[in-house]
Amino acid sequence: MGCLVCASVLVADVAQAGADAVAARDRGADLVEFRVDEFFNGEDSEVRALARLVDECPLPVIVTCRGTEEGGHYDGGEDERVSLLEALARAGAGRLPPRYVDVEAAAYARSSNIRQKIGLALGVPGGVGSGPGSGETSLILSMHDVRTRPADLLRRMAAMYEQEAASVVKVAYAARSLRDSLELLDLCVQAPKPTIALGMGTYGLLSRVLAGKFGGFLTFAAVRPGAATAPGQPTVAELLDVYRFRSVRASTSVYGIIGDPIGHSLSPAVHNAGFEAAGFDAVYVPLPVAGFASPEDNDLSLRATLLELLVHPRLGLRGASITAPFKESVLRLGRAEGWEIDGVAAAIGAANTLSVQPDGLPRLLNTDGPAARACMERAAGPLGGKRVAVIGAGGVARAVAWAAREGGADVVCFARREERAKALAADLSIEGRAITELGNLLGEPWDVVANCTSAGSESPVAELPDCVAVETVYWPRETGFLRLARQRGLRVVDGLELFVEQAERQFEVWTGVRVGGLFGRVVGESGGVVG
Repeated sequence: MGCLVCASVLVADVAQAGADAVAARDRGADLVEFRVDEFFNGEDSEVRALARLVDECPLPVIVTCRGTEEGGHYDGGEDERVSLLEALARAGAGRLPPRYVDVEAAAYARSSNIRQKIGLALGVPGGVGSGPGSGETSLILSMHDVRTRPADLLRRMAAMYEQEAASVVKVAYAARSLRDSLELLDLCVQAPKPTIALGMGTYGLLSRVLAGKFGGFLTFAAVRPGAATAPGQPTVAELLDVYRFRSVRASTSVYGIIGDPIGHSLSPAVHNAGFEAAGFDAVYVPLPVAGFASPEDNDLSLRATLLELLVHPRLGLRGASITAPFKESVLRLGRAEGWEIDGVAAAIGAANTLSVQPDGLPRLLNTDGPAARACMERAAGPLGGKRVAVIGAGGVARAVAWAAREGGADVVCFARREERAKALAADLSIEGRAITELGNLLGEPWDVVANCTSAGSESPVAELPDCVAVETVYWPRETGFLRLARQRGLRVVDGLELFVEQAERQFEVWTGVRVGGLFGRVVGESGGVVG
């Protein structure tokens, strides 16, 4: 049996919870968890309502009444909570009991009442069922920390495994980095009992998507956006449709996007669609790494995480998209580590693509530059002799400036910090100016003006000359710079066009496959909207 998908439903209204369970079944979930801790206040009528809810659920059920000490809503008496779980676990009058009840290990250890009543209800020893749909109720023994990794994590896990009544052991804590997700995934490998090990928050998504690759028992997902019962929980549709969860197995290669922030990225949607179309055994996941204001801090942050991802014995990282603020950092890391660096990335001074070769040696490339040149030439024609203004001095600005210069254009880089503009200009043999001189844009003829800053709602310029306007940001879809350009009636290259162009080239580096118009269709179907 592969890793199961459990739709977690926070019960506030029984009728809505029942409808959510039906929706979970229709979207492909294997089980439903009813989180009853907000609904249950100790009343007999609530017990009866929950019994009907469980009985009528179209999927096997986990019942959880999570206490406030571990991130739940239940703050009532312990006897009432035990009585609820005991009543639900005892089948009777033709009623189908829940497949599992979830009880916190801390509560189980300190209360002989819980151990006795839950044990009797489950028929321990000897009466524990073996899988969903068996008609018997089993115990999930769990621990949660919504703040950080428990200092005594391994000791507590060992204690849970020793409990005879526990059929499944679960741990969930707030992941502080991708390294926490890796540890959680490793806990599932060769565990003495079926194990659920999941990270909460942005850094925990990796543990949820790759649970099946590492032998996890199940992973949780929300029925719909905004209905997550834990931070960082994807929806069932995202898990099954975007990340192709059913296809992820031990042999599956891992690719991802490294940056901060990356929650808006369309890369998982397009690359996973590409893997499916190409029949490629791979999955593409977000790989968030904390970004900082200084290049030095970014270098340290990237090094600490990326090197661990690359050497992890079971992860199988074969490639990554590198985005802000790490495009220059990864090039410095690659030089220090002796990785192969292609000529375009070396010339630009930034890389957006990592590819791990069959011999294990990482290779750094830049597909932003060639993509930018192709897009600019489609809109403006051959660049030879044209004048191009590049606003910004980061990794994307370097790629666009290089592309324009390679096309034969006269290029000027504008940046807030004059030293950054001068450094980029010196590296690429172009001109660099302080961003305070942007007012001169209208006083000079420009054929192309490219916004390579991260400004979204605000435009870095108040006016634009007659030119082709290039926007490198695609989230938000309609930036202040694009609005200004469209108000002037200018030809535009938007961030989505650039994104698709560079992503197609990136995918070909990894797979050797050209995807044609697939990525454009995926982006079009999404409307440029993520999540």
